Amino acid sequence: MNDDVIRMTVTNDQNKTRIDKYLSNELDEISRSTIQSLIDEDYILVNGESTKSSYKLKENDLIEIFETELNSKEITPMNIPLEIVYEDDDLLIVNKPSGMVVHPAPGHYKDTMVNALMYHFESLSNINGSLRPGIVHRLDKDTSGLLMVAKNNYAHEKLAEELQLKETKREYIALVEGVIKNKRGKINAPIGRDPHNRLRMSIISGGKSAVTHFEVIEVFNDMTLIKCRLETGRTHQIRVHMKYIGHPLVNDELYGIKIDDFGQYLHAKIIGFTHPRTNEWMSFDSELPEEFKEFLHKKKG
Repeated sequence: MNDDVIRMTVTNDQNKTRIDKYLSNELDEISRSTIQSLIDEDYILVNGESTKSSYKLKENDLIEIFETELNSKEITPMNIPLEIVYEDDDLLIVNKPSGMVVHPAPGHYKDTMVNALMYHFESLSNINGSLRPGIVHRLDKDTSGLLMVAKNNYAHEKLAEELQLKETKREYIALVEGVIKNKRGKINAPIGRDPHNRLRMSIISGGKSAVTHFEVIEVFNDMTLIKCRLETGRTHQIRVHMKYIGHPLVNDELYGIKIDDFGQYLHAKIIGFTHPRTNEWMSFDSELPEEFKEFLHKKKG
């Protein structure tokens, strides 16, 4: 996120033009698919509210762009180790460590997963533009766990379609503040960019639909370990939803209280999907990071 917000006011001659088409014309070095990704992640707002790529502009609409990866920047491959859980000709499953940024953004063009992917793999999809080769979906910097990476555009389109149709299985393990009394629950609350703090997301009436299911695994004196299943994939979804019901993630500096040097205790443990080429159902599981396991051990002790 960059504090220098790009603002554009729509003129009469652009009335009824799709916003993704308009921006791809105005920002000719950025692909339409990258713009669509930025819209999906609420980095592009219209009149202060979330929008859709299909939105048809009206005269005097104010467009705000909060992530200026709009400046073309050459990304350097870097020899950074990656934990590859699975690989074939179409895709990879990578177990991302906490603390690693997934793709370059303003002020952070090195040491990302994309830098590492570009070093280790010759072929990656380019649907999401030059700053996000292979990236079908993302995890926050301080969230660990499993990510799908596409090696070609065919696989990328199929995997992205599954995500959009809510057919991908994504389960997370989270440690939250306080004791959750119900054994399970469903949070259905729209998420958009916080109008008072653009680094954060919040529950707002003009936000995008977001649904999180959770189930209690273990209760401690002042914390609860839960399993979360996502129906949607909004930016910071689990973090925002758990804060919304009064149980922010433990050690979440943005939405809760920072207590140690690790990131928020959130791990993308399971990912399941239909393989884009073979149509075979594939599912992958991953261990919690050592820091996460050690923290839980101390709580149990």
